[in-house]
Amino acid sequence: MSDAVENQSPLLVAEGISRHFKTEADRVEVLRGVDLTLGRGETVAMVGASGSGKSTLIQILGTLDHPSEGSLRFDGINPFALSSKKQAALRNNRIAFIYQLHRLLPEFTALENVQMPLLIGRMNPAEAKERAAGMLQRVGLADRLKHKPGQLSGGQQQRVAIARALINEPDLLLADEPTGNLDTHTAEEVFELLLELNSEKLLTALVVTHNPELARRMDRTLTMVDGRVEESGSV
Repeated sequence: MSDAVENQSPLLVAEGISRHFKTEADRVEVLRGVDLTLGRGETVAMVGASGSGKSTLIQILGTLDHPSEGSLRFDGINPFALSSKKQAALRNNRIAFIYQLHRLLPEFTALENVQMPLLIGRMNPAEAKERAAGMLQRVGLADRLKHKPGQLSGGQQQRVAIARALINEPDLLLADEPTGNLDTHTAEEVFELLLELNSEKLLTALVVTHNPELARRMDRTLTMVDGRVEESGSV
């Protein structure tokens, strides 16, 4: 992350984020007073045992879930004060998600999957097609535009998912185990691509991973323990 970017105001600030779920017999505490700041252009890894709350935190930071307590500021605004329509627009235009499973639409080609966010945003179809083709070329899939997900390898599917996530040039990337379903070599290639795109586009990225080698290549690493976040390293 460059000094110029580092000196800017943070992109995201979460304070006292808690999330609990009530059952018939008990109340389950998933997140417990999480404080988190993400700088512009910063890459942050999040590690921790399964069930420690990482995925729940990702959902809240991406406004897909509401905290039980605490506050969230995205570029200075409270996203939970927005209407559902404006929240959806925020997610489509400024927040990108990548998951362990690619979540591509199986009946559509790679090109059509990547175009989808642009068409949702009402971009001209011809322009959307051209931009999507360019993004697929950037992730090394220029010769796979017309292939459907079932005709692609796991690594290729995840590259399409990355292209789709970044097609609107978002400010924030939230990735939940993006390489967890891939073999070691393919995972390394996909992770390297994410780091390259972060550098090119000044993305802020929060990546959940169980791979300590990959985590060490980020600007800093957070550890989730029993619903709390601890700083565990930085470059």
